[in-house]
Amino acid sequence: MSDQRNQRALRVMRKLNKIRHAQADKIDILCNNMVGAHADFVKQLKMLNFSLNTYESLLAQGDLTTLIDTAAALVKESIADANVAIFITQSEGFELHLVDDNSPIEVDAEKLENYFTPEVVKNICKCNWVCSVDDMFQMGLDGNLALLNKISAAAVPLGRFGPPVGFILIYRGIENKLRVDELERIAVIAPGLCAAITAFQTASQTASN
Repeated sequence: MSDQRNQRALRVMRKLNKIRHAQADKIDILCNNMVGAHADFVKQLKMLNFSLNTYESLLAQGDLTTLIDTAAALVKESIADANVAIFITQSEGFELHLVDDNSPIEVDAEKLENYFTPEVVKNICKCNWVCSVDDMFQMGLDGNLALLNKISAAAVPLGRFGPPVGFILIYRGIENKLRVDELERIAVIAPGLCAAITAFQTASQTASN
């Protein structure tokens, strides 16, 4: 009888241990989900805050050139150690805006911006996604391979679902690759910037008619 009671007790203990382990696993999963949800929430708040601050700064600008230069400066401030250029399409070619320079400017021969032709610019503007260097090569970019192998670059189209307006070019050293969250942050403000640019362009055309 004693052995039977011991066996029953062991079976009960094993069953309780299985239940306890199952509950512990569920608690771990729940905690991990909560931590992940909190991290996502914080990320979304940061992105929303960046968007609001950016749009607030853009609304304060009174002309197209200042608007684009301000946007370029805000993007550069948001992505550490990056070079930033904003390409704006025109009927013939494009206009280039860089941080801390007059716009449009003559392009430095050693800069990545020097490798963009009007055709490549328009091809990128028509994309519905953030373009990598490989994407840009497929669209006709023809540049110094020695330079391109040393940088991490991406192009964020502005009017992705409408007429080609322009794009934001971002690049920095390959040892500090552009992160997905950095590019997501810029992609979020692209539609608003596109709308502001289009509004200024429309107002200018109306005034000249």
